[in-house]
Amino acid sequence: MNDTTPSAYDSDLQKWQALVERDTRADGRFVYAVATTGIYCRPGCPSRLARRENITFHETPADAEKAGFRACQRCRPSESPLAERHAKIVAQACRLIETSEESPDLDQLAATVGLSRFHFHRLFKKIVGLPPGQYASAQRAKRVRAHLRARPSVTEAIYEAGFNSSSRFYERSQEALGMTPSEYRKGGAGVSIKYGIAACPLGHVLVAGTERGICAVTLGDRPDELERELHLSFPHASIEREDRAFSSAIKKLVKHLHNPAQPLDLPLDIKGTAFQQQVWQALRLIPAGQTASYTEIATRIGRPSAVRAVARACATNPVAVVVPCHRVIGLNGKLTGYRWGLEIKQRLLEKEAGMAIR
Repeated sequence: MNDTTPSAYDSDLQKWQALVERDTRADGRFVYAVATTGIYCRPGCPSRLARRENITFHETPADAEKAGFRACQRCRPSESPLAERHAKIVAQACRLIETSEESPDLDQLAATVGLSRFHFHRLFKKIVGLPPGQYASAQRAKRVRAHLRARPSVTEAIYEAGFNSSSRFYERSQEALGMTPSEYRKGGAGVSIKYGIAACPLGHVLVAGTERGICAVTLGDRPDELERELHLSFPHASIEREDRAFSSAIKKLVKHLHNPAQPLDLPLDIKGTAFQQQVWQALRLIPAGQTASYTEIATRIGRPSAVRAVARACATNPVAVVVPCHRVIGLNGKLTGYRWGLEIKQRLLEKEAGMAIR
């Protein structure tokens, strides 16, 4: 696991190692000063590293300045960490998208936050996991989901949610809702779901899907419990077991569980709020063998204060492994809750770290 905890920088040796590795996770925890230049920097500063004997460590920028050092103009250690500043910029853009009756275009968003069009687009996608246009569409879809429950007609709900034409919404309705608007209003009634179950290194895996893609992947020891969970998740759908239909998907999953380096390119049909989709997309960007804390995920999607909401989005992830919520751990490096049990979470992480599942 690669999550760094606050106690990891207690000694000068640990702080020096953070400098050697240009560990940006240490930014904000301490600064270092160079006697030969009179400058102090962040641990992750890209400047050429000075000799160890010329370096002293200070808890805060104020401490370094009291000792007679001045701030580096490259990494600007007296300001908020770069990742935090970027998160605030993207959070501002997200709020603008969420509160605007009509989605602002890319040029408007970039101008509002004071960045070039290219830089803003790249930064937004890096942190949120979606381009600004797709995020705006997800926000409109979120409003559609709310209006579909309250309005007498689908058309009225679509226009009130901010789509300027019903045809434009229907073109993207499957992406937005995970099913058609009428299916969603009926709670999934009339949707046909097929599933298959097979043994895997973690017991059994159930894979279920609609004609559009995989809608559920669950793990457990007992197939009957996996089937019961599927019916509880989709109480109004027509559900039928058909192992052969999912043999290919199950083989890919089992192969991935044996060797996490194997990619999973399964088509998905999962619905969720815009926030949940953001979190799930961010989880898919965590490489096998690495972990991230809930706080880190919240920062990456531009919602640094939404740590608990991130945890809830992880808990409601319907597709185990494909959306790797098992790679999210506590800020202290400890395992936290997992929908399919902490033992399975531990074994998944051990396998991804190169340890054999027994």
